[in-house]
Amino acid sequence: MSADLPAQIRASLQSQGLPVPSLAWIQSALPNRNPLPPLPALVATVKTRLLAADLTNPTLFEAPGPAFPPNLGNPEIKETKLSRDVPVQVLDIDNLSKSKWEQVEEIEAIARGEQTRGREIIRLPTGNDGEEEDDGSVSATQTATGRDAALNASIASAAAASKGATHRLVLQDCRGQKAHAMELKRVDRIGVGSLNIGEKIMVKRGAVVARGVLLLEPTTCVVLGGKVEAWQKAWVEGRLARLKEAVGADVRG
Repeated sequence: MSADLPAQIRASLQSQGLPVPSLAWIQSALPNRNPLPPLPALVATVKTRLLAADLTNPTLFEAPGPAFPPNLGNPEIKETKLSRDVPVQVLDIDNLSKSKWEQVEEIEAIARGEQTRGREIIRLPTGNDGEEEDDGSVSATQTATGRDAALNASIASAAAASKGATHRLVLQDCRGQKAHAMELKRVDRIGVGSLNIGEKIMVKRGAVVARGVLLLEPTTCVVLGGKVEAWQKAWVEGRLARLKEAVGADVRG
């Protein structure tokens, strides 16, 4: 392998507006093949792995990493602006335009196998809709597929309703610092169901922080993509319980 290959990949990632990982991390993210694929394929591979990585991995960035200032969440500071671009990952997202109970009712309707679209009832596969095999048993694969379809439909429905919504997010930088953020102006890629947990966002220099809350708008917020698969799965599966807890509802099944 050429000694300057990681540097070439890093330069390509930087030119795409992506976070700039350390040379050591890039080397570890390269495929274990000989000969290696062409440079464009290697850049694509490293980009995919970067967007799926946990930004708090201590080897991901050269020290000091691109992080928020330590006083970012101070509510006593009326207003300040970021002095540098900061890559972050999404830990949570909430649609402030719909009540928690409305969201609970929507998800429970989908879990029962029906979803309303206008005046039309859409029946969806649920965990009880598995196909019988020749021996009379229910296919576990079909059951899992039905359950996944219901979850995906729940998220897709919420995403469709997000166009005119305002969202609140919890973001995390490479040092593990968490920041509460809110849309000041609508950012198209941000929405429940369209934004993944663990997805990467570049918060640009000049972004406003008011009373400890990061204000997002299209000129200072670039959604880069990706997700952390385990985080996304846990967030989706636990969303109904979290919503019920938020409204003080009984969570006993």
